[in-house]
Amino acid sequence: MQLTALSVDDEPLARDGLRMLLAADAQVSAILEAKNGPEAIRIIRERRPDLVFLDVQMPEMDGFSVVQEVGPERMPPVVFVTAHDQYAIRAFEINAIDYLLKPVTEDRFRKTLERAKARLNTGDETNGRMISLLEAIASPSRYVKRLAIRSGSRTFFLNIEEIDWIQAAENYVELHVGTACHLLQVTMTALEASLDPQVFLRIHRSAIVNAGRIKELQPASHGEYVFILKCGARLQSSRSYHDKVRAFASNPF
Repeated sequence: MQLTALSVDDEPLARDGLRMLLAADAQVSAILEAKNGPEAIRIIRERRPDLVFLDVQMPEMDGFSVVQEVGPERMPPVVFVTAHDQYAIRAFEINAIDYLLKPVTEDRFRKTLERAKARLNTGDETNGRMISLLEAIASPSRYVKRLAIRSGSRTFFLNIEEIDWIQAAENYVELHVGTACHLLQVTMTALEASLDPQVFLRIHRSAIVNAGRIKELQPASHGEYVFILKCGARLQSSRSYHDKVRAFASNPF
């Protein structure tokens, strides 16, 4: 299958980078470029590319506005490109829309392109998910209710309350659910901002716990605490989170 791809970005260097990555794939037969939203809309309507790499943050008209103007039902499959926009990352994870983080690495791009081609080959419909994404942006829920977890070629959904605790792993987080552990590409800070603080408690720069999963709290040295969870895990807080943990452990009456 031969593909026509459109790269939309207001930064010339970003377009150059994507052009080189796309040109390295034998199935990409034509590469179109747009430097702003209105130009992207015109090309999409006139040329009907098979796949669009769409920058989220552009002046005057951002990537979301492009989708809204074209219409989700008429929009080709989209890979959103973003420079660590926390809300965009949260929206993409919730709705299982693919995305690339700047600076785009060759390995990440190759995996993303292969997933996009697989969707095109199987006729997987993304318009419904794109509409859900736009609805989430128009009427955002303050806190995440579920996460889309990718495992190989499949995606499954995890309700946020099922998580026992969360551990940082560089630019990923490990979601511990019973004896299972799921890896999610998002920073700890971005994920924490999306979690209800009445449900999840940050106890360490590398650990967040589900308050409903805490069985016991034991004092440790230097203002630290040991959290014993119902699943059997033992986690220790750090001194920098002492006040937050102490307030959590206080009886409201």
